[in-house]
Order: sequence, then C-alpha cells, then structure tokens
Amino acid sequence: MSRIAAIVPAAGLGTRMGAETPKQFLELGGMPLILFTLRRLAACSAITEFFISTRADDIVSLQDKVAKAGLGRPARVVHGGDTRQQSVANALAQADPTTEIVLVHDAVRPFITTEQVERVIAEARARGAAILGIPAIDTVKEVKRASLPQDVALITSTIPRERIVLAQTPQAFQYALLRDAFRSAQKDGVTASDEAGLVERFGKDVFVVQGSERNLKITRPADMELARFYLEQERRTVQQ
Repeated sequence: MSRIAAIVPAAGLGTRMGAETPKQFLELGGMPLILFTLRRLAACSAITEFFISTRADDIVSLQDKVAKAGLGRPARVVHGGDTRQQSVANALAQADPTTEIVLVHDAVRPFITTEQVERVIAEARARGAAILGIPAIDTVKEVKRASLPQDVALITSTIPRERIVLAQTPQAFQYALLRDAFRSAQKDGVTASDEAGLVERFGKDVFVVQGSERNLKITRPADMELARFYLEQERRTVQQ
C-alpha cells in the first residue's frame, strides 16, 4: 500500500477573523474547525497518515485533541512556522522518504469531500502535481496602488476570466517533486502563497481539478456564518 501523507498547516493567527481565538480553533458543529476538517479528510481511506503544523504553545493540547478524534491512522502534530510555507516545510521534513503523494489542505476548509480528495490524488499520481480550483465568476482587474489612498486603486488591465481559476486545497504532489521544489525555494529565498506556486517556479506543470464553492476557506466572520448554514443543510439532508 502506498503512503499518502496529508499535511494540514494550522499555525495561523487568523487576524482577519477578528476573534481572540485563532480561526482553526473556532467551533463548528461542536468541535474545533481543525478537527472538523481532519475528520472530513479522514473519510478518504487513501490517506495513510497526517501531519498537523501548529504554534508551539498549541502542540500538546492539539495532539491530545487529535488523539481523541478517532482518525483511524497515525497523526502527528509538529511545530509550525511564521509562514504557511515554513509550516508545510516543517511537516514535509517529517514525512517518510518512501511517501508517494503529499496532500496539503487548509485547516479551515471544512467542507472538502472524499470525491474531491480522491480526484486530486489521482491526478497528482498520474501527472505529478494537481490542485482543486474553481473558475472566476467576477470580472478580474489588474491594478496598481502607488500614491493612491488605501481604498483606491488604478485599473491597468482586464484579465479574461477564462484564463483565471481561484486556487483551493487540497493540493497534491508526488513527494520528491514537492520536496525538491521546497529545497529550491529555500535555497533562493523565495516565498509563495501556496505549494503550487513553488512547484510552478520549479518549472513543473500543475493541473487543476474542478473544485466547489462549498469548499470555502473560513477567513472572515461571514465565512463562519456560511459554514454553519452549510452544516445545517447537511444535517437536514441526512434527516430526510
């Protein structure tokens, strides 16, 4: 059986949420978001182990919570970094070199489905690298902000929507490819906003699998309200 490691970075402070508690520890359905997300990921039997990166102060308590979550496979909580990239790198360093696929998923995307996880794993296995993404609906403008008020920007061009996708997670990669992309970025002092960005700059193709608007990333208070609405919908469907 091949090793498929799922890395879940959960070291952020969540300042845009405006809450004292980091967003990954806010409750959804009676449990912290991080556990809710892990349980949804664990529904995919292809995943063989989990690595969760978090802040040093939260390691012990989170390890205890994860141990009680009943994920059904090994799950290790590791020290996260000041950036997402460092948090993922720290977890990646703990993965066994015989790992086939590494999956990276946001701790605060709780509505991922097993089908989506399986699809992105299959594409990564076949092509090397794959992410979930959804087409842009709104018109996309490129702007510049120099010498303008903070809430004003000057449009410099309009980008055709058919060329744009909004990246989601999970993002999946063959282990050696992701490892080498991280090593290259560290050597060159490069930071990217997601793992696909590092693989792209490494010169490798990354493919996009159709995601879903329900696979939202909880970032602001309104996202939490929407997440509770989605959860209530799910519960009503089960009851019918």
